[in-house]
Amino acid sequence: MPDRYESRIDRQIREAQERGEFDDLPGTGKPLPDRGTTYDEDWWIKDWVRRENLTGLAPASLRLRKEAEELAQTLAGKNSEQAVRATVADLNERIVRARQGLIEGPPVFLGTFDADEIVETWRRQRRRSTTS
Repeated sequence: MPDRYESRIDRQIREAQERGEFDDLPGTGKPLPDRGTTYDEDWWIKDWVRRENLTGLAPASLRLRKEAEELAQTLAGKNSEQAVRATVADLNERIVRARQGLIEGPPVFLGTFDADEIVETWRRQRRRSTTS
């Protein structure tokens, strides 16, 4: 059997495997993250921002979208209806300003939140958490 050619890189990889340098790497045997999701050409920058906790560097309109997505979690920590209404009013005011183009960043297509509806949801969740 003739000797098969092994490039310098292939030899380095083989030797590292023989030394066990690839054993117990994080993620070994686990599926690739985000497998099966649609391709996002900005995946690397989003991942970098998440890993480095650079969310404060995002434009204000993107931070506003994130706040809107996390409103329920934010309100869960509020102790009074007044605090909930103030938080919703502040968010709604900034959403309106963003829709008018008065906040830096890409366009925002968020609707405002109904404070009465949000307060009612907040009350139900508080009742559930106190009875559990």
